[in-house]
Amino acid sequence: MRIAISGRSGCGNTTVSKLLGTIMGFPVINFTFRQMAEERRIDFWDFCALAERDFNIDRELDRRQVEMAMKEKNAILASRLAIWMLKSADLKVYIDVSANVRAERIQRREGGTLEKRLEETLSRDEKDHNRYLAIYGIDNYEFKNVADLVVNGDNLNPEEIAKLIQRKALELGTC
Repeated sequence: MRIAISGRSGCGNTTVSKLLGTIMGFPVINFTFRQMAEERRIDFWDFCALAERDFNIDRELDRRQVEMAMKEKNAILASRLAIWMLKSADLKVYIDVSANVRAERIQRREGGTLEKRLEETLSRDEKDHNRYLAIYGIDNYEFKNVADLVVNGDNLNPEEIAKLIQRKALELGTC
C-alpha cells in the first residue's frame, strides 16, 4: 500500500507521516526543499526564492519523491503535492489546518514572533500555490476532489490524525 499525505507548511504532515510509518511499519518518504537546500549548501529562504524562478527545482523534488515511493512495496509519501504526484497511491490524504494554527506550530518549532511566522506562512502559501499552478496546473487549494480523506487538523494532535489515517487504510483492506 502506498499512502500519499499532503498539506501546507506547518500542517503537521511530517510528524503525522512519521507516526503513521511507525504504527504501520511503512517507510516514510519526506524529501523536502529544506533537504535540497542543504544538499546544495544554500540558505533555505534563498533556495525558496530560487525555486520561484527555476521550476526545475520543483520538478526534480517531485520526481525524486515519486521515484523513492515507487521503489517501495509499502510507503508513505509526505509532501505538498503528494496526493497529486503519486497517482498510484492507494490512499490520498490531505491535512487541512488554518494559517493561524500552522503559524503557531512553526513559531513553537522555529521561534520568532507569531506575527512574523503568520506573515511568512501566508506568503509561502501564496508562492507555493502560484508555482504549482504555473508548473503543473495544480491548484493546491482545491484538494477535496483529489483526496480520499481530508482531515481538519486544527484541533487534533498528530497521534489522532495518524490513527484516523490508519483506520481509513485498514478500511481499504489493502494493507
